[in-house]
Amino acid sequence: MVEIEVSAVLPVYNDLAALRTAIPRSLETLEEIAPGRFELIVAEDGSTDGSAEFVREYETRDPRVRLLHADDRLGRGRALNRAFAEAKGSIVCYYDVDLATDMQHLDELIGSIREGYDIATGSRLLPDSTITRSGGREIASRGYNMLVRLLLRSRFHDHQCGFKAFRRDRLLSLLPSVTADHWFWDTEVLVRAQRNGYRIREFPVRWQQGEGTTVRGKDVVEMGSAIVHLWWRLHVEKS
Repeated sequence: MVEIEVSAVLPVYNDLAALRTAIPRSLETLEEIAPGRFELIVAEDGSTDGSAEFVREYETRDPRVRLLHADDRLGRGRALNRAFAEAKGSIVCYYDVDLATDMQHLDELIGSIREGYDIATGSRLLPDSTITRSGGREIASRGYNMLVRLLLRSRFHDHQCGFKAFRRDRLLSLLPSVTADHWFWDTEVLVRAQRNGYRIREFPVRWQQGEGTTVRGKDVVEMGSAIVHLWWRLHVEKS
């Protein structure tokens, strides 16, 4: 039996249209990076648009595809935790199902872990990054990351890019301390890993805003509150 080296995770919530492209594109790219030694896990989080049924049917035709279905919505963070706990690979990664980050970077992402890094993360905010998105999202993203760097003393430029890879054993030892169950998971993992001395690589990527993505005032407030709450938790843990 072939040992799985790479487990790639697609977090999914009502993303049927995106899945039709993301699954075959993922399989093609992963086969080039880890031929015959990977699995593609679709962490489907309580979708109501037929996403689970589509993946389930794909799974019957291609054993490289695995469906992890949740009847009730877990939230992005908890869905990722579940997927990484059940993954078979020593390297785990995830990326957004809309493939906003150019898949040409997946080789570099996984290669960084092979080279000895504990975590690798794509960045839309480094000088060599190439991004295409609306002015509103650009301002919100830069403001958010500036706050994370200031309040949480992070050295990274982009905490929320949905394009990350990990040494699975190192990630699993970190996750018990991570409390975020939805979008803030990405940031908390990076901040806590940095504080725990993990070897982390951030590299520039080509990224294009997906269709239908918007920034709401509610989102900005929630993310700002999450930064303050983590700052307080870290302060309490240290004292």
